[in-house]
Amino acid sequence: MVVQKFSLFDAELVRSLGQDADIFVGNLVDERQGGPVTIGYGRYAPGQSLTETMAVHDTMIILEGRLSVSTGDGTVAAGPGDTVYMPKGESVTISTDGEGALTAYVTYPHWAEAHER
Repeated sequence: MVVQKFSLFDAELVRSLGQDADIFVGNLVDERQGGPVTIGYGRYAPGQSLTETMAVHDTMIILEGRLSVSTGDGTVAAGPGDTVYMPKGESVTISTDGEGALTAYVTYPHWAEAHER
């Protein structure tokens, strides 16, 4: 594999799999390159909520805006520069309020493959 550089403009943001909310994701690196992780960007419109049981280990870095992640153990609020780790098997609700959020993410294993099962 050749070293590659990506930016937000390289990501084709599409509606998150199985969701009706205004939440969009765009993989830059995934199973197509043969590596072990998926890396990409996510955009959450204001006032959105996504609830799911994590099919993969997901690390999300908030680049712009704010969001909260709730579990049975409580809620964490995150803003620019914060990192949120959501382990595989955890039930989470990711929510945005007034401003929405732009995130970068890394998942292991590949989230698209995990959602196909």
